[in-house]
Amino acid sequence: MTQHAHIIQQPQPKAAQLILLFHGADSDAQAMRPMGERLAIEFPKAMVVAVAVVTTNPSSGMSEGFQWFSEVGLTEENQVTRVAEAMPAFEACVAHWQQQAGVDASATALIGFAQGATMALESTKRAAALASRVFAISGRFATLPDTAAEAITIHFLHGKADTVMGYRHAVEAAHRLRDLGADITAEVLPFIGHEIHPDFVDLVVVKLSTHLHQRLWAEALKVDPQA
Repeated sequence: MTQHAHIIQQPQPKAAQLILLFHGADSDAQAMRPMGERLAIEFPKAMVVAVAVVTTNPSSGMSEGFQWFSEVGLTEENQVTRVAEAMPAFEACVAHWQQQAGVDASATALIGFAQGATMALESTKRAAALASRVFAISGRFATLPDTAAEAITIHFLHGKADTVMGYRHAVEAAHRLRDLGADITAEVLPFIGHEIHPDFVDLVVVKLSTHLHQRLWAEALKVDPQA
């Protein structure tokens, strides 16, 4: 688990939160390091790790990087199977770093880009939550969910100029989850393509710092109706 990961920050003696960053296909953990370094500054009590996965899946030919599942010949239909086959390794990865940090799902945030976002989003369908926050940057669900994860806030960040992964996927997912009663935010920014843009990093910082789950907000209103 640690060979290809970059532990950007590990507070001592114990972390208060865990932030895991997952790269896209045919890439590696280094791609997520700039974001991780910014998050380490903003959240000094958090353990911040940029994770890379090593698979035996054939390369798409784009690079010598890593991927959770092969994107060679990827279709709407076979993506579901490929994600499902990769999910146990993803779950084990999150559990490993939670053990290293000494935190549980309530103190864990998953931040994924592209394929990493797909894995993070699909993990929210589990009966037991892996994290309390999931950020999907330029990513999508393999299939739209049928139920809402009560304990998880999902943040969609997408560029309107993304020609690799159309922003409609974020819009459709956000609408579905909103209708299901999930706690979500969605930001589609103009002039941004398929990239980890600095504006997205800024939004991650703001939402980690200020966003309150709608369940907690509702509980606050019960205590103080004037809030």
